[in-house]
Amino acid sequence: MPVAVVTGASAGLGRALAAALVRREWTVLGTGRDPGTLRAAAAEAGFTPVPGDVTDPGHRARLAEAAGPRLDLLVNNASTLGVSPLPPLAEYPPDELETVFRTNVFAPLALARLLLPALTAAKGVLVNISSDAAVEAYEGWGGYGSAKAALDHLSAVLGVENPEIAVYAVDPGDLRTAMHQAAFPGEDISDRPLPETAVPAFLRLLEERPPSGRFKAADLQVRS
Repeated sequence: MPVAVVTGASAGLGRALAAALVRREWTVLGTGRDPGTLRAAAAEAGFTPVPGDVTDPGHRARLAEAAGPRLDLLVNNASTLGVSPLPPLAEYPPDELETVFRTNVFAPLALARLLLPALTAAKGVLVNISSDAAVEAYEGWGGYGSAKAALDHLSAVLGVENPEIAVYAVDPGDLRTAMHQAAFPGEDISDRPLPETAVPAFLRLLEERPPSGRFKAADLQVRS
């Protein structure tokens, strides 16, 4: 039975991915900062909850121990938007920007580093969740977007340096999530698709396993 670690599994895309993998008979370890929310999601979706914050080295070590010597998939989905409402980049509070990079860049890399031996042993897959803000200049998105751009480049380099595994940076598109709502406080985002709609794109990556690279979920949707 294949094994996956999915961070940010309490809600949104992480929860949808974890549930989809469980339905395909994967063993899934899901992480999240709020123990109650994570355990509720785990009970509904069927994954194993490992509560904790990915920015905490101790939590990352516990995740690596729980994953064991072989790991088929790591999904670095846990992320933070940063300041809301989104401020101009020149006015971004430095301490908040540090938090964005610590969560969206340094923690995913640190977790990947810990789990790389297990991923290599299984010839596994590393997925880092990206954003269109990583490649497009949107007003107010400088903090989050620059962090995701850094994550994209880290993903590309990891793919080159570790040819035994597949490394994907995936832009899931705009989804109806709490983080996306925080980017647009007070606005109606009900026109955005639910996170579940992006899941087939990720499953296609796992099934077809193209060379390492950056992908948009919209380009991967299974055609009928």
